[in-house]
Amino acid sequence: MPPARRRKRSKDRRPGASPPTPPQPVAPAGRLFGIPLGLALALLLVSLVPRVQAHAVLAQSFQGAAAALLAWQAALFLLRRRDNAAPEIDTVLRPQHYVQAAVQLSVFAYWGWYWRPVYDHAWLLAGQLLFAYAFDLLLAWSRRERYTLGFGPFPIIFSTNLFLWFRDDWFHLQFLMIAVGFLGKAFVRWERDGRRVHIFNPSAFSLGLFSVVLIATGTTPLTWGEDIATTLTLAPRIYLFLFLAGLVVMYRFAITLVAGSAAIVLFGLSALYAAATGVPYFIDSEIPTAVFLGLHLLVTDPSTSPRTPLGKTVFGVLYGAGVFVLYSLLGAFGAPTFYDKLLSVPLLNLSVRWIDRLAGALEASTSLGRVAARMARPNANLAQMAAWIVFFAAMTLIGATDGRHRGDTVPFWERACAEGRPQACERLLQIEASYCADASAWACNELGRHYTDGAIVAADAALALDYFARACELRFRPACLNLLAEGGAYQAPPKTLDLRLLLREGERNLMEMSEADLQARACAHGWAFACEEARQ
Repeated sequence: MPPARRRKRSKDRRPGASPPTPPQPVAPAGRLFGIPLGLALALLLVSLVPRVQAHAVLAQSFQGAAAALLAWQAALFLLRRRDNAAPEIDTVLRPQHYVQAAVQLSVFAYWGWYWRPVYDHAWLLAGQLLFAYAFDLLLAWSRRERYTLGFGPFPIIFSTNLFLWFRDDWFHLQFLMIAVGFLGKAFVRWERDGRRVHIFNPSAFSLGLFSVVLIATGTTPLTWGEDIATTLTLAPRIYLFLFLAGLVVMYRFAITLVAGSAAIVLFGLSALYAAATGVPYFIDSEIPTAVFLGLHLLVTDPSTSPRTPLGKTVFGVLYGAGVFVLYSLLGAFGAPTFYDKLLSVPLLNLSVRWIDRLAGALEASTSLGRVAARMARPNANLAQMAAWIVFFAAMTLIGATDGRHRGDTVPFWERACAEGRPQACERLLQIEASYCADASAWACNELGRHYTDGAIVAADAALALDYFARACELRFRPACLNLLAEGGAYQAPPKTLDLRLLLREGERNLMEMSEADLQARACAHGWAFACEEARQ
């Protein structure tokens, strides 16, 4: 090798970086079309498993996706044969793909152990992976590019499904969402650091775009989005689990500043709001579980975030502030608030070059330049991780993670509503509606009373009767009396079955807890009747 070329290659390699895996051909070009063919046929086979066959529309979604891939491959095969051009494949195994995929898979495994629909979703997840590999491969060949075979589709599919998936009747939109993510990666690009790269995190791009459409059309019920956002708390110690999983990614890819600064900003803003108003900003947490997941495994994509320590810090601060603002905006417009963590990321991806310029300008100043230099030292990430561990431990000690939160208790929101605290009455209605949907007769009766007297919500006689009827069907005697008498004056403390729902603190229903322990738990949650019974 000539000396000049040898010097150039050593210059291009960053100090301390592991040498990239050299691209290696997978198979002779003549056989390569068998790869997408096999993937499409495997997708057809998945459509035959009982989980998919149990729903005709779901099976048709799988079959339609496979048919589209086969048609695309046939057209591409004929075109390439006419042009006498062979497709090409390289294999490159990048750690940022398989490490993130392994961490994401661990979240699915832990969460699914406590919420079984996640495990029921496994075959649908496998189908999406098959579709993603085939779609990505055919897209590259259609653009006359070499396809890089590796673990790339895994974190895209896993990340997408950790936050949003469509119900069986509409699962064809899930395949469309996956396709949009890969199209955005292929076509929405810009020049950055002298290279042509994709602008958006592929999963965040499709999640953000579909979130806007779902909000605009009021079609969120077509998805499991709200269930996904709330059922993460069914897994005990979920914050600790996500924290430990996040440490793996932080150590391997030095994204501590992004996740840590986002968490600190969110916690700080939530604490300021609570101090000013007397109620939590988020209903039952300082940082919602789904947001905590997002700041570890969604916003931290190294390819679409700043690379300098100061830029990463600004990026994380803006994500935390963005989630905080979007939560209020979405609530004000009557949109589901769980979209807050999804809508921020594409906007931040678009701002990366501006953030890089801002970070460069800040680093040019004498004082910040010295700080930035310290943050960029080889062992700086370990120090940042240590600071993050201390901060998380402090959050845990004050009950801001897995401990009982004051917003977990219905009596707290009843008192806050009576005191006229900001948004307390709206949140009380929201909480009671959630418990009523879970078959709490007491909550249904309370909602009926609210819609009868019109004190905290506009009176609606028809809706009140509907809630009373639902509670009466659940054998709550005061609700049956309210159906017969005007005024909705009859009420009673929650029954034992109601308490098993109302006291769960995001965990499983307490069906096996003894009544004595249940009453003690109710007293600890602020239910006065339970405390009186305990004293008798």
